[in-house]
Amino acid sequence: MEKLWQDVRYSLRMLAKSPGFTAVAILTLALGIGANTAIFSLIDAVMLRSLPVQDPQRLAVFAWKAHTSPKYHSYSSFGDCGRGGNGTGCSFSVPLFDDMRKQATVFSGLTAIAGPVQVVVSGNGAASMGRGEVVSGDFFATVGVDTVLGRTLGPSDDQPSAPPVIVLSYPYWQKAFGGDRSVVGRVIHLNGAAFTVVGVADPHFTNLAPGKTQDFFLSLSSIIPLKVGWLQRPDVMSDAQNWWVVILGRLKSGVSMRQAQADATSIFRNQMLHGAKPLSKEADDPAIVLTAAQDGLSGRRGSLSSLLYVLMAAVGFVLLIACANVAGLTLARSAARQKEIAVRLALGAGRMRMARQLLTESVMLSVLGGALGVLIAFWGVHAITALVSRGDQPFPFVITPDWRVLAFTISASVLTGILFGLAPALRSTRLDLTPALKENISAVPDAVTPAGRRLHLGGVLVIAQVALSIVVLIGAGLLVRTLQNLRNIDPGFDTQNILTFGIDPTLSGYKETEIQSLYRDLQDRFAAIPGVVSASYSSDSLLSGSLWSTDLHPPGQPPKSSVEVDELAVGPGFLSTMRIRLLAGRPFTASDFASAAATDAAEKAAEEASKKAAVPGASSAAPPAASTAKPVGGPIPVIVNEVLARRFFGKESPLGRPLDEPEGDEPSTGPKSPGYQIIGVAGSTKYDNLRRAIDPTMYRPQTGGGAHFELRTAGAPTSLVPTVRDIVSHAGDNLPVFDVATQTEHIDQLLSQERIMARLSSFFGLLALVLACIGLYGLLSYEVTRRTREIGVRMALGAERREVMRLVVGRGIFLAAAGAVFGIGAAFGVTRYLTSLLYGVRPLDPLTFAAVAILLFVVAVAACAIPARRAMSVDPMVALRYE
Repeated sequence: MEKLWQDVRYSLRMLAKSPGFTAVAILTLALGIGANTAIFSLIDAVMLRSLPVQDPQRLAVFAWKAHTSPKYHSYSSFGDCGRGGNGTGCSFSVPLFDDMRKQATVFSGLTAIAGPVQVVVSGNGAASMGRGEVVSGDFFATVGVDTVLGRTLGPSDDQPSAPPVIVLSYPYWQKAFGGDRSVVGRVIHLNGAAFTVVGVADPHFTNLAPGKTQDFFLSLSSIIPLKVGWLQRPDVMSDAQNWWVVILGRLKSGVSMRQAQADATSIFRNQMLHGAKPLSKEADDPAIVLTAAQDGLSGRRGSLSSLLYVLMAAVGFVLLIACANVAGLTLARSAARQKEIAVRLALGAGRMRMARQLLTESVMLSVLGGALGVLIAFWGVHAITALVSRGDQPFPFVITPDWRVLAFTISASVLTGILFGLAPALRSTRLDLTPALKENISAVPDAVTPAGRRLHLGGVLVIAQVALSIVVLIGAGLLVRTLQNLRNIDPGFDTQNILTFGIDPTLSGYKETEIQSLYRDLQDRFAAIPGVVSASYSSDSLLSGSLWSTDLHPPGQPPKSSVEVDELAVGPGFLSTMRIRLLAGRPFTASDFASAAATDAAEKAAEEASKKAAVPGASSAAPPAASTAKPVGGPIPVIVNEVLARRFFGKESPLGRPLDEPEGDEPSTGPKSPGYQIIGVAGSTKYDNLRRAIDPTMYRPQTGGGAHFELRTAGAPTSLVPTVRDIVSHAGDNLPVFDVATQTEHIDQLLSQERIMARLSSFFGLLALVLACIGLYGLLSYEVTRRTREIGVRMALGAERREVMRLVVGRGIFLAAAGAVFGIGAAFGVTRYLTSLLYGVRPLDPLTFAAVAILLFVVAVAACAIPARRAMSVDPMVALRYE
């Protein structure tokens, strides 16, 4: 320890004697270590942080697999662990959950979750939108989370006769109720139904599925009075073919995951094959797959993982370049200290003792760089999370320093110091003492450049820096071109000066006929606002990420064949408001909306009657077969896009032609759909996102449900937001406006990941290039200083200035070209991993490779300019003077 302390003090003194070198080295390392720490902090928060529950490694999430998917008629996934289909999934029915809870003996607790679902919250100031997680009564006991106020939900809250209650999340309690401790026992209204607040969850419990936040927790039995979309069906809790909940189980002490999986599979298999209504066959081999909740609940990880891994690779290259850069500076500095090292060796210092001393200096530099890098990382994390956040929605993951981030920073600092200091330390101790102790040091062979070697270690480091920077720049160039290609896509409609916002009257108890009247009234009021060119509405906003699809039967194909078709319900004047071309036929009229509303109402009434008839004992008549069922109502008028018209009808005119739904594999117990009739053909447009190809699309009249209004304006759309909110508040009670954004903001949100990757990879690429060129500049400057006598001799013997300049610049261009060759070769292999992130550009795009090579050449020449001018200005008399 005494020798170590001596080495530390001596290192600090030597670093203080070279403030320029020390400052440049610390700043370079701080940039590399800080960037890596910032990205690792994000990866830690998103991918590595354990769930904020008790003993998370014993909490398992259920998934199922089978050779063929079970015969469910409704399957919904809320994005916690993937979607159903292709023989896998993680949603189950409530009856199956109840059976599992009764029969499984290897779990200390089982719970079911779904959501969050969006509801209207009133009774606490102005009506607003809230997000509620639907959970079974034993949720909090199973995951191991308590409350900071009041109580948690319990099994008694699952009873149908139990009064509706909710538990608030801690952040929502602070935001909506100001942390009022008297909130327990207060009654608030969700979608018009009264709920009593019984508790506030622990503040450390931010979410279960990573990145999915919720405002409050509701019991399963309360889902029916909420009347949320299809969840308002009366059989949602009892229908064994309606799969919509995720099951979590806590393993008993001493039970392995494999044992629990075998027990759960036995129960699941029995229900699928031998239940009241078997949903699978023996050959399907249905089974349960248990996964630790930490890995099985994906949440929002998937949307950020590719972004973070690309950035981690980029900053990893930056750190390597920083190491090579500082190693080159250290080599040059150690060459200037040859006499000092030679004297110490001559006085008896061991070579390993000298190497340890020099390594201590390197580690001291990296530790100081790491300390400054923490500040850079702190700023970088806030900058990146601000980029990732969407509008007024904060970053969904909690980023707090913990031991992993601290350990990463310390490890990165120490390893960086060893990495860039090892080679210079070993090189500097391999000195020939006799020439090194001579008075004329300029005659001493350079320890860094052994005789007979054209490419010394400093040159190798510069080549490595250039090669790494080329890889980062090419990756950044491909991502920038991807973003540019996506921005240049013509979506098929005019995206400028459009304000969009959503309202959902169904959540406030509006009937279908009331909704139609409300929408017509709002459309007229919005159109009358000064500055509004036109107004309309649709079931979803275009290019907002939402998609609605249905299956249609292609004409001339077998009855059971189908094609998936995108579907969008629209209001009057939608095509003209969005400026979508009408290529043939006519737009929707008032009679079309009346006809569609009548058909929808008739279908709904017939479906309800069919369900009542299917109740045991209600009727002895057998349900009608699909072939004999009669359609209810007339066909719904629709407008189709060009893609659907060409795929279904070829060169024939589609106007007036019918579109039918495919026949199912089993006889239908309900009314037959009346189908659709084409009244127009519209131009093709992008629907949910820009990357996806334009599929067959069908526009139908909107007759109810929630809607997103589109207002085309003559000026700035955002200036109309206060007026819009005022009109909606006067149109009806408890109608909060949500998802307020311009159409261009929707597109920006869709491209947020591409934009972030393009910006950050470009920043890190340019940083890598700057560091590489600084390394090139430093090496050439050192070589000019070291070869001053040689240059003086050349000029004394008649060499011209341009020849001296060619000598220096040629050396720099040679190193840059060598680095470019190795970098391009490495990029050939690395860029293939970016294929899934690219659009409209190939991983081996020649234009990007050429542009990066030209940029490198220009910057390399600039880096060579100053050393070359210094070499040209050498005075032969001064250079040849004996010291």
